[in-house]
Amino acid sequence: MSSLAENVRNYRRQLGLSQEQLADAADLSVGTVRKLEQGGSSSIETLHELARALGTTTSSLFATEAPSPVHMDSSDGPRLAELRRALMPPVGLTQPITEPTQIVPLSTIRANIDDSHARYHADRYDSVAKKLPGILRATETAVALSGDAAAREEAITARASAFLLAGKYLTQVRRYDMAYYALSSGIRDARDAGQIQLAATGIVGMGWLLLRQDRFDEAEQLAATTAQEVEPRMSSASPAQLAVWGELHLRVASAARRNNRPDVAKEARRMAAQAASGLDREHIDFRAHWTTFGPVTAETKVIEDLSLAGDARGVLSRADDGPVGAKGLKRLGRPSANNWDRHRLDVARAHALLGSHQDAMDELCAVKDTSAEWLRHQSMARHVMRDILKHRKRTLTKDMREMASHLGVTG
Repeated sequence: MSSLAENVRNYRRQLGLSQEQLADAADLSVGTVRKLEQGGSSSIETLHELARALGTTTSSLFATEAPSPVHMDSSDGPRLAELRRALMPPVGLTQPITEPTQIVPLSTIRANIDDSHARYHADRYDSVAKKLPGILRATETAVALSGDAAAREEAITARASAFLLAGKYLTQVRRYDMAYYALSSGIRDARDAGQIQLAATGIVGMGWLLLRQDRFDEAEQLAATTAQEVEPRMSSASPAQLAVWGELHLRVASAARRNNRPDVAKEARRMAAQAASGLDREHIDFRAHWTTFGPVTAETKVIEDLSLAGDARGVLSRADDGPVGAKGLKRLGRPSANNWDRHRLDVARAHALLGSHQDAMDELCAVKDTSAEWLRHQSMARHVMRDILKHRKRTLTKDMREMASHLGVTG
């Protein structure tokens, strides 16, 4: 029996609950509880509901056995092989054994990093993967050949930015071990160069990676500690300082909410809203913070909390109003494509939960029209599509067939 199954059963017995009583308290079927206690798998949403019913954190229920192997598409290996070599070269007794590269001016390296950020947010992931090896090697050369202390600090800062870009890309495409190496290397470089704002930006990315791995306790603690360390003076803070501080609180809230700590999440959302209120509109500067941040981004994350709680009506009541409504977007600006698309997936899920499967399908199609590659990497999109297929009584429409194929969902 898995540790997850044992943990659920032990918590249930400590509370003196039968499987039927636990199922009722968590608003789940008895079959779901029984299957889980027999060693079956479960969605993270189901674990949230069980943790709430058992009065514990979601993390405490997780199994500790080795995860199933990741099955990579055959095209992923060759595409990432060069990036892996550039990111993690063999290390000898004296120095890393890297491929020789020509000297590239730091101004050109920074421009290439900015261009790759733009490609990333345009969902041009293959293009980012192709450019990153050259950028990483160029920064290694710049550090190795830097002369005085000032030049070395500048080169290390550029290398830190390159590492963080690699970490962002690799987290998005779910290559988590490589992403961890890139992000931790970038954070260390930024710290060594005295670039605290850049290091905090990397920690925002590390928080995202930990969330992706369901490491909620660590994500919350890391982001909360860092937010305390970089808390700005509100009267004199720059937009970038407010943004990274707000992003850290978003990570705290997301981790706490997923870990059945609603009071902590609520307070963190309040702090993020405070940071957002200091910005007139959405702010973006990839050299100084992780992604777009402002009043719209903060609101999408509040709606995300409602989605995680299964409050479909709550999601739909706020989905197109206030900061995220048409007037709000015009006045405040749009968040990053990733954050906006994630918000619309919450809307799609809410429609699916309420049985409005065509409305859910319309939301998926709208996201696919603008962010097709991003959508392929989203487990929530596959979950919504499976729900649509499960409840579809008539012949599938062309859009449904194409979406199922795009997401790799077979029914």
